[in-house]
Amino acid sequence: MTSSDRSQAVDEHRTYAIRTYGCQMNVHDSERLSGLLENAGYVRAPEGTAEGEADVVVFNTCAVRENADNRLYGNLGRLAPMKTQRPGMQIAVGGCLAQKDRDTIVRKAPWVDVVFGTHNIGKLPVLLERARVLQEAQVEIAESLEAFPSTLPTRRESAYAAWVSISVGCNNTCTFCIVPALRGKEKDRRPGDILAEVEALVAEGVSEITLLGQNVNAYGSDIGDREAFGKLLRACGAIEGLERVRFTSPHPRDFTDDVIAAMAETPNVMPQLHMPLQSGSDPVLKAMRRSYRQERYLGIIEKVRAAIPHAAISTDIIVGFPGETEEDFEQTMHVVREARFAQAFTFQYSKRPGTPAAEMDGQIPKEVVQARYERLVALQEEISWEENKKQVGRTLEVMVAEGEGRKDGATHRLSGRAPDNRLVHFTKPEAEVRPGDVVTVEITYAAPHHLLAEGPTTAVRRTRAGDAWEKRNAAPAQPAGVMLGIPTMGVPAPLPAPTGSCSAVG
Repeated sequence: MTSSDRSQAVDEHRTYAIRTYGCQMNVHDSERLSGLLENAGYVRAPEGTAEGEADVVVFNTCAVRENADNRLYGNLGRLAPMKTQRPGMQIAVGGCLAQKDRDTIVRKAPWVDVVFGTHNIGKLPVLLERARVLQEAQVEIAESLEAFPSTLPTRRESAYAAWVSISVGCNNTCTFCIVPALRGKEKDRRPGDILAEVEALVAEGVSEITLLGQNVNAYGSDIGDREAFGKLLRACGAIEGLERVRFTSPHPRDFTDDVIAAMAETPNVMPQLHMPLQSGSDPVLKAMRRSYRQERYLGIIEKVRAAIPHAAISTDIIVGFPGETEEDFEQTMHVVREARFAQAFTFQYSKRPGTPAAEMDGQIPKEVVQARYERLVALQEEISWEENKKQVGRTLEVMVAEGEGRKDGATHRLSGRAPDNRLVHFTKPEAEVRPGDVVTVEITYAAPHHLLAEGPTTAVRRTRAGDAWEKRNAAPAQPAGVMLGIPTMGVPAPLPAPTGSCSAVG
């Protein structure tokens, strides 16, 4: 056996694990990192593998939290003695924090082998090999996008639902967000490339796609077509076999009437909208550099509800932004009462190093922020429950999900998502049901964060997506599970909840 053959044999047995933090964009990037590593001969560490037992551990980081670096260095510190005991083990750090901190990571954690940025994730296998051969850390941060990430190999986490990136980067300058500085200006994909990827996914059995962008409905600004996003939604409606289309996250500034019309008139675009509010106060929105005001935001909600009466609308809200007064906070509460969100992701403001807001006067005391946060959560919990109660008695088509119901085994139920993305737990039918299949159920009970269908399933529709799931799981066992360090919701299976108000969530 030649030295080249020996190296290849070793590579084929090297395992990897990925820890992902942050927004949907990071989660999708981790799918690409998995695809790249497997394309290079690495194998996923089996589910349940102890931290530090994988040959390569990759941290895909987020920079939107004040303590993001503390969490990273804490994790790296725990791996240091394990790495000492396991010659050949490698650690890589990528994502937004890597783009921001660059050489700092290797200085603070010299046992890290590779640091790569948001613009050059495709270089990870090469950098790992270079670090192994040269026996020194490799730090490579590209200042601009080298190739659109969707051209890279991807290991999809779900057989039936998939992310499809339509753009990267963001042209906004929100004062609380550092992500545009780390991911760069908006760069749009060509519509034909997007639709070709969607068609290829559908041919593989995917029946639900989520169009993904840092500011998804600004799509078209880079290619000179202000109505491009609405046209893209309508084009997705013409793809045979594509049952559900979602998108995240739009910006109120760019939410135009043609997009609302496209949502209402395209049957496979789901009656769901996640649109970040951030604050209901006009002065605070101005300080945040959010280019809309309360009246404009509520006007969009009114138009969406008029066109799509059953739409479930969710949002992001920041409590305690610098300078926020009690009157400002009450304006946020007013918008929550008026908008009647199905769900709200609420965040206590924390300083993001490198953002203008971190240097602003009027930083709010922690105890004040906490008290306001608790009031907001209590109000939204009440509204979510009231809105969910309106679903009782409705008959819904639910796409069966994988990994959504943590108590399904004990309750003899299955779980899935309604068209409006509400989580539904339902009685397990006698007929075989697979993730990706669709069941018809009647809602009998509502809780603030889920619905129950306790009666018999009225119909089971086996789908190509279910066939795809079955085929994937019938194949020789593959080590499973990217190690995600964030909570989950929705689809693709499972869809992580945003962990901060970065530009990927508006």
